[in-house]
Amino acid sequence: MPQNYILLLLAAVLPGLVPAFVSVVLTLAGQALAQAASPATATIELREIALTYPAEAVVEAVQQATLAAQVPGRVVEVRADAGDAVKRGQLLMRIDAREATEGYVASQATLINAKAHYERTKDLYEQKFISKAALDKAESDYRAARANSGAAAASASHASIVSPLSGFVAQRHVEAGEMATPGSPLITVYDPKGLRVTSSIPQYKLAEVRAQLRAKVEFPGSGQWVDAVKVEVFPSADPRTHTVLARAYLPDNLAGVIPGMFARTHFVTGTAKKLLLPAAAVLRRGEVTAVYVIDDKNAAHLRQVRLSEPLAGGFHEVLAGLTAGEKVALDPVKAGITARPANN
Repeated sequence: MPQNYILLLLAAVLPGLVPAFVSVVLTLAGQALAQAASPATATIELREIALTYPAEAVVEAVQQATLAAQVPGRVVEVRADAGDAVKRGQLLMRIDAREATEGYVASQATLINAKAHYERTKDLYEQKFISKAALDKAESDYRAARANSGAAAASASHASIVSPLSGFVAQRHVEAGEMATPGSPLITVYDPKGLRVTSSIPQYKLAEVRAQLRAKVEFPGSGQWVDAVKVEVFPSADPRTHTVLARAYLPDNLAGVIPGMFARTHFVTGTAKKLLLPAAAVLRRGEVTAVYVIDDKNAAHLRQVRLSEPLAGGFHEVLAGLTAGEKVALDPVKAGITARPANN
């Protein structure tokens, strides 16, 4: 039933109640609008945070292996590609190493012949038909044939490329049908359970970093921040760049992080109190960085500010434009629409 019809019916039946009813409705609507017009705010205050030195870094796997060919031959079978999960001992590739296989067969024949000759020579020596020198020569030939057979067997087994660890394939370097030569890379595998980031630290920051050995790792692409499990600093410096390599180890099974990704390591160098602003309150329009400051009358005033780079936890340090105790809107877009100054 339409609302206007209800109001007319009430006016006809209970004319004295309509003004009171309308007054209550308007009061509730005004309160709802006032509540909707009150934006969520945060108070600017001094907080103790960790002072850090940022350094660009690259994600790498702690356990990573690039498998290379050990025998020449054509790649005849490829069973894994980049991104595939593999297990330790799993066959990844196979090389057509018929030359090595034939060499193993020949070595087996030589071994059988040398063993038989040694056995006959030993019997003849026991019957005193030949000298000790002849027996030694036959034994030496037998041992050499056995060693050559073992080496040929190892060469033939190198035609099968198996994974040395359980993890994922990071990169496949050859295609089926290509020629593999000894030393040429074939496939790279890594264990995702152990990842770290490697970065360079200038020597003037080395003492501060070594005093703390703590770091936070930022992934700018996803905005993710994680605490490093462990920090290692190399004991020697690069004589060309005068920097020292440092490794920050990441938690296990970190989602969305793979070797080769860009990261930024924030090495902790101390603590200090800073004026912090939530990143959600920042409004960016071109080169202008501003916030909506909320006064005591719930009016929003746009104010330009100068901020630091993003900090861990979703904050910026206020460099200019705000003072401690002021309130800012956490949703600046909404604040600019619903909490306008009264004279606008």
